[in-house]
Order: sequence, then C-alpha cells, then structure tokens
Amino acid sequence: MMVGMRRSIDDYPFDPADYPADFEDAELTPISWAVAIADDYDDAEPRVVLTVEEVGRAGAGLVAHLSPVIARRLRVALRDALREIGEDGGP
Repeated sequence: MMVGMRRSIDDYPFDPADYPADFEDAELTPISWAVAIADDYDDAEPRVVLTVEEVGRAGAGLVAHLSPVIARRLRVALRDALREIGEDGGP
C-alpha cells in the first residue's frame, strides 16, 4: 500500500489551435487539464485525480477524485467516443 503519495501523470495546457478560429464567438471555454494519482485520503486508497480548469482561472476548476472503477469507465467512454468519430480508440 502506498502512503501519502502524489504523482503527476500528464497535463495539457490549452492551445488555441485546438478550437475553431472563432471559438470565442461559439462560446467555447478555453480549458487545460491535468491527471495525477494520490492516496492521501483518510482511507489511503489510491485514486486518479482529474483536474479541469478554465484558462486564466487557476485554482477555480473542477477536481474529480476517481476510484479505479470510475477511472476505467471514463477510459472506456473516451475510447468509445474516439471510435464514434472515426478515430482509433486504442485497446
């Protein structure tokens, strides 16, 4: 069992090239995301931590603390969404 562990896995800062040129007119919010793992909860169970923040509003974003079951469900949903738009969703 891990004790008091935190580790950053990946993060993605917003890039305006990710959105259409007129994304402000379409009311799309520029966001950045980060994925980490942590086990610093009372139950000491490791969780996947997903943070999504609006650019320019650091600290005001949403932070999801996902159990392994929910993290796998999100992974499957992302894979299926990629397949729906004709992209390789991976395994």
